[in-house]
Amino acid sequence: MKRRNILGLSALVALLMLVSCGDQRPKSTSTRGIARIMCDESFQSVLEQEIAVFEYQYPEASIMPEYINEHASLDSLMNGKVDLIITSRDLTKEQRESLKKLGRGYRSKMIAVDAIAVIVNKQNDIDELSMDDLRDIFSGKVKRWGEVFPTKLKNDTIKVMFDGSGTGVVHYMKEKFLNGANFGPNVYARSSSKDVFEAVETYKNVIGFIGVSWITSDLKSAEIPIAQKYEELKTKNEVSVIDFTDRIKVMPLRGDDQVQGVKPYQAHINSGDYPLVRTIWAIDASYNGTLDHGFYAFLTGVIGQKIILQTGILPAAEPVRYVEVQ
Repeated sequence: MKRRNILGLSALVALLMLVSCGDQRPKSTSTRGIARIMCDESFQSVLEQEIAVFEYQYPEASIMPEYINEHASLDSLMNGKVDLIITSRDLTKEQRESLKKLGRGYRSKMIAVDAIAVIVNKQNDIDELSMDDLRDIFSGKVKRWGEVFPTKLKNDTIKVMFDGSGTGVVHYMKEKFLNGANFGPNVYARSSSKDVFEAVETYKNVIGFIGVSWITSDLKSAEIPIAQKYEELKTKNEVSVIDFTDRIKVMPLRGDDQVQGVKPYQAHINSGDYPLVRTIWAIDASYNGTLDHGFYAFLTGVIGQKIILQTGILPAAEPVRYVEVQ
């Protein structure tokens, strides 16, 4: 985040210098200028990679993201504070009509299918959970791990951790399991997905729910030079099967009509076998020819979709080909 702020400030200073020197070019085009966007915090790890490649491809562009909860992102779009947001749901008919009355543009596209990973401490010896188990935990009906399954943690109180109170993950889970009702008293909000991960890693009785891109351990793509990564994105149409970090335990989840639980691998997301999936949308209310529109086109285009494929979730448009690494 600190690096992003520094880059954004540098771009702003450079732009002001151009204006003061009499530069007559437009302040913003689809590949040049500064764009401020808002994104649901659970999608941060993916968007940072998208921005890095976009800014490499277009050196005069600076994308300045703010990672906040989903409700705040939608409010900022509707109130004209930003023109581009990343969220887990499209606008309603009423919201689209409101933008139209204000004379603002509107376009949206699903850019990814994300999975919500269920993570626990490595000392947790339960092998899998069912959807019914999660319903009982969320409602507060089940309060101790021993009520879920015979376990060495049988007397430990279950503490549920989410990434804030207004994120897309929280909204999705309330609708999925409680028909929008409030969680039980054993559910807590952390400030970020990173905090949820660290709580699970530290405390043996915690169960956390975060976007699956936060737990992928395939760091090769992130470590290679950006120039090499960009060339590979242009030429490759396949991805190695991505595994998860071993710092925590990723819990297999069994759907209501399944006999065996599965983990949120891309293949299980693609087949529909993993039961906790949600959509990710890019929503743009900017005019054609602006940097916001340019970045929206990048996210929904071939390279933007390939980047999503490399993060452990499923791109909405790019065909998926998995390659087993021997």
